[in-house]
Amino acid sequence: MRATLLALPALALLLLAAHFFHAGAGLVAAICILLITLLFVPRAWAGRLMQVVLALGVIEWILTAYTLAQVRMQHGDPYVRLVVILGGVALLTAVAAALFQHPAMRARFGFGGRRAGTLPDATE
Repeated sequence: MRATLLALPALALLLLAAHFFHAGAGLVAAICILLITLLFVPRAWAGRLMQVVLALGVIEWILTAYTLAQVRMQHGDPYVRLVVILGGVALLTAVAAALFQHPAMRARFGFGGRRAGTLPDATE
């Protein structure tokens, strides 16, 4: 099940990498691909960093959809299909970020656990 949960964030990062590569931002595309390796680092910071990157990805998809729709409208070209597709990709990326709140992902990345350096309660 964890492999399935990790597949969606990896796919979202690959789509972001393709988007940036197509836009001519090869370095950002390479960073997106390298960030996939963080899915194999079972640390809270890695999971939170992935959530932040994916949330920024959602913003990027929304801004791209808005910008491209504006250009198409100015030229009198159809734009609804573009908005639906990029909106779907933004939704997929948002779901990928939200998956880090799934109990299996929270356990994998150590979210919600005891902070490092704290002592257990006397009742435990």
